[in-house]
Formats: sequence, structure tokens, C-alpha cells
Amino acid sequence: MKLKNCLSLFGMAAMALASASASADTYPSKPIKIVVPFAAGGTTDLLARAVGAELQKSMGQSVIVDNRPGAGGNVGADVVAKSAPDGYTLLMGTVGTHAINQSLYPKMPFDPIKDFAPVTLVASVPNVLVVNKDFAEKNKITDIKSFTSYAKSHPGKLNMASSGNGTSIHLAGELFKTTTKTYMLHVPYRGSGPALTDLIAGQADLMFDNLPSALPFIKSGKLVALGVTSSKPSPALPGVMPLANAGGELAGFEASSWFGILAPAGTPKDIVNKLQQEIAQSLSSPAVKEKMISQGADPVGNTPEQFAAHIQAETKKWEKVVKASGAKVD
Repeated sequence: MKLKNCLSLFGMAAMALASASASADTYPSKPIKIVVPFAAGGTTDLLARAVGAELQKSMGQSVIVDNRPGAGGNVGADVVAKSAPDGYTLLMGTVGTHAINQSLYPKMPFDPIKDFAPVTLVASVPNVLVVNKDFAEKNKITDIKSFTSYAKSHPGKLNMASSGNGTSIHLAGELFKTTTKTYMLHVPYRGSGPALTDLIAGQADLMFDNLPSALPFIKSGKLVALGVTSSKPSPALPGVMPLANAGGELAGFEASSWFGILAPAGTPKDIVNKLQQEIAQSLSSPAVKEKMISQGADPVGNTPEQFAAHIQAETKKWEKVVKASGAKVD
């Protein structure tokens, strides 16, 4: 019995020593992987690739983006939660994976708080209500008031695309439905990319997409933007007002998104800090900052502690939204 205890203690000591050694070694010494829990083409993917490109320059190692869509981001997030805590597998988490899903899903494969080490909040992003161009022209929809009027007079006739069940895109639509007392059929996709493709093709009528992924199609005229879900207009989309500006039942409406880098729980603190410093530095550079703002994202780069506090606050906020909307995912 004593021998077993000694061996157990020795094993624990060896693990602690290995962790300390890994922490003290020059990091990174091999490629880093950023898991994106959605399909390519959406805002989560775009931001992960932007961060990855900057990390590759500053840290001297390849950064691979690995798309793992499914279950509103839970599939990809779970991969990272169960990965080795060595700083080589990271997650581009979202308001969905870390503040919404635990209120939507009756059973989660991971704990958004306990299973992750927050690194930094990369960006906050408004959602934008976009509609199919032909649909808008055919039904004389030019602004949020005409859209709301049409939705109220055609209950169940509109197909509302989203990047997946439980995402902020889905919840923004559910909040709109609850607020305006309208009914639209929710059609979940495995990411914004495929949802936008079907929206442009007319297979769906509308979507509350993250602004960065929808912006190119708005600018090219393939989609019509009716309003943003932030409290203020976006510099990237001049002339398009917040939905709240429509007043009445939509006064005070706000349902924006955010994206941040997280590592598996247990990742050495000095590695987490190094990643945060490198990402924050890149986000503060004039070139990266200007590019992100022009694409509709507001770069942040806060500390791990500030990001952790943000996740806690957002979890409470979206729990109330989920309950009010009645949205559930089996």
C-alpha cells in the first residue's frame, strides 16, 4: 500500500515537473492549431485566420486553422477542451460556445468555464439583419419597419437562416421574433458561409449574420442590409442604422457577438500570457486595427482576467435572453 502511494506521489511529481518544463521551454517550438467551431467563410473563421497570420509572423511557427463545425460550436469547442494543455491547440471561441449554449442545450460535452483558460477577447462584432435581394425587391422591403410589417402579416412564411443552433446569429433572430411577436422558420446551417450561400441563392429569406462575413455581399449588392443589432451604427456600414432606431417595440434592441482565443484548462500561465501579449500587440497595430474596423469588427485584446470576467457577465446576460425567447436545442 505504501509502495503504491509512493509511486502515485512520484507520478504526480513527474507530471508537475513535466508541466513546469513545458512551461519553461521556448514556446512555441512546433506549429500551433486554432480550432474554429464553424465552417469556413464565417466571421469566426475570418478572425481566426487573421489572428493566425499575425501569430505566425511574431512567433515564428506555422499556425493552422482547423474547422470543426457542428452543434452550434460545441463539437469544435469540445475538441479543444479535451486537448493537451500545452498551448498548441487553441479555440476561437464565441459568445455562442461560451455564453449561450449552456442555457440552450440540456447537456453540454464540456464546461465553458472550468474546461478552458481564457487568453484574450479578440473582437466584438455587431450582427446585421440581411435579406435576399430579390425577396426585398419583390416585397418592397427597404427598411426595418417595412420588413417587420411584412413578417407580421406573413407568419411562418419566412425562412431565417443561421450559422447553427444556439449561435448568437440564431439568438439574435429569436430575440427579434420575441420582441416583435413575429414567427419565422429557423433554418440552422453549419456556419455562416453555407448559410450566406443559400441566402444569396434565395433558399432562405433573411439572416442576422455577423457583420464581417456579410459585409462583402452587402457591398456587392447581393444582399440588402436593413439594420445592425448594436446600440450604435457601425463605421463599416454607413447609412445602416441600429434596429433600435426603429423605435416602438424595438427600442433598446441589442444582440451583438464577440470572439476570443481560449486554451484548454491547465495551460501554463506563462504560455497563456505570452499568447495574450502577442495577440494584443498585433490587434493594436494600425494596419490590423484599421483592417478589422473596416470589416465591421472592433478589436480588443484584453487580459485573460478581463476576458474571464467578460465571459461570466455575458453568460448571465444571455441566460436571460434564452429564457425570454423560449429557444431550446435538443
